[in-house]
Amino acid sequence: MTFIKMCGLRDEATVDLAVRLGVDAVGLVLARSPRQVTAEHAARLRARVPDGTLAVGVYVGIGLDEIVETARVAGLGTVQVHDLRSAADVAMLHDAGLKVVRALNTGSATDLDSDLGEDLLLVDGAVAGAGVTWDWQDRSALPTRRWVLAGGLTPANVARAVASSGAWGVDVSSGIESSRGVKDPALMTAFAEAVRSPQG
Repeated sequence: MTFIKMCGLRDEATVDLAVRLGVDAVGLVLARSPRQVTAEHAARLRARVPDGTLAVGVYVGIGLDEIVETARVAGLGTVQVHDLRSAADVAMLHDAGLKVVRALNTGSATDLDSDLGEDLLLVDGAVAGAGVTWDWQDRSALPTRRWVLAGGLTPANVARAVASSGAWGVDVSSGIESSRGVKDPALMTAFAEAVRSPQG
């Protein structure tokens, strides 16, 4: 079954809905963004996420020490980082007790199969969080290991994207919003149903 992460959740109602929909992970953005939450707010949202569902802190442009500290305050055991530079960066986060989702952008990545020792690889479009699709149909340019597809996914295209790319999982944010940063319950439900439907 395809792994589903819904990202950029900012309030109790959308976290609760994501949990009821049976998603595998919720993303809480601690980087500067219309979807940003503080570490303290993230901790309150994290408390609503049951065992068996990942709560992931999302970071870009933030130093490793600050990532470790805010993840600690928020009670997060997994971090998604968009600008990891080396295996040493990943090892430092591992040493702090964190699991690491390494996020790559197709606009800057030359080798999507490179491995820095992360626990999971996520491949986004050219600009993280922009909600823009990219060419996920050319499998020769895609990772050969387990990976998560992000970038421009919606209820209308996610089943096709999974079938075309062979991705192990999907990550959605803007595709389940009524306006930037505002999650839409109907779109959240439709997205989960599209992924989990027999053809998805």
